[in-house]
Amino acid sequence: MRLADLALLVRAPAALSVPGDVIAGAAAAGRPLGARTLGVIGSSVCLYWAGMALNDYADAAVDSVERPERPVPSGRVPRRTALAVAGGLTAAGLGLAAVAGGRRSVFTALPLAGLVWAYDLKLKSTAAGGFAMAGARVLDVLAGAVVPGPGAESVGVALRRAVVPAGLVGVHTGTLMALSRHEVAGAPVRVPVGTLAVSAAVAVATAVPVARGDGAGSAAKGCLPASAPSWLVAQFPAPLRGVAVAARSKKVRTALTVSGKLLPAVTAAGALAYLGTYGTAQVRAVRAPSGENVRRAVGAGILGLMPLQAALTARGGAPGVAAALGVVHPLARRLARRISPT
Repeated sequence: MRLADLALLVRAPAALSVPGDVIAGAAAAGRPLGARTLGVIGSSVCLYWAGMALNDYADAAVDSVERPERPVPSGRVPRRTALAVAGGLTAAGLGLAAVAGGRRSVFTALPLAGLVWAYDLKLKSTAAGGFAMAGARVLDVLAGAVVPGPGAESVGVALRRAVVPAGLVGVHTGTLMALSRHEVAGAPVRVPVGTLAVSAAVAVATAVPVARGDGAGSAAKGCLPASAPSWLVAQFPAPLRGVAVAARSKKVRTALTVSGKLLPAVTAAGALAYLGTYGTAQVRAVRAPSGENVRRAVGAGILGLMPLQAALTARGGAPGVAAALGVVHPLARRLARRISPT
């Protein structure tokens, strides 16, 4: 068994769509992109890969007819190996969550793992399947919001702050699940028409400015955050302290004004990129809802999640991180030409 076959088994490049979920949640809750957040990202990636391996274990019989080129039905990866990979990655994901975020992160990782296994082994062919996968993506976003550390909000407050980005990612995932049921035989035209309408609504809702009570929002109103003088200012002699505060306040005001202008621009750019990738693929599926076009729309939706995540991250107040997420999208699309994300 080759490493390339394992990469195909877990759809390795598709995992690039996972970090942005966690980052969008962290941005909404005001959490920094530190070691703990990176650990939670690693946990979510492991659970995503576990779900892909478990999917091929569970679908071995169906794939032998519909997807014989996949690693398990082709014999390149034994079915029991796929199950072992899924179990190992699940354990790794839960372990990373415990190490990175303690009980707060396990609070989201455990139900996420449960949804992954329940979907692949039982719920996939039921009406609850789409809700299970949407719920898994929602939990990914919330996992970023509840990352612990200095200045972290209570779990309840963090969850409330991340509910909008989590909901939008969940709705997007619901459109993917609706399309994915028709990847082989094609879809009635009403299916891509409906998912396209929902995707457009998601893009519009993402681009709507959020009322902010932090620095960026204060800057837009010409105000300063309450924390303007730092500990360094206190070291100046008393006669110079006012000068130091004034100088620093001017820099803070300028930086926050620039940030306040960047937020809507980066958010809108991400929302447009989301529609430009996923929306365009769905338009093709509307015109000709064949299995091939629907499958391409699903692949575009998996990777199109990245610009949506970038838009939500900017909406949460982190335009620089959002821009970095936007750079990852073309890389993921290039890798997807070698390893299908579906």
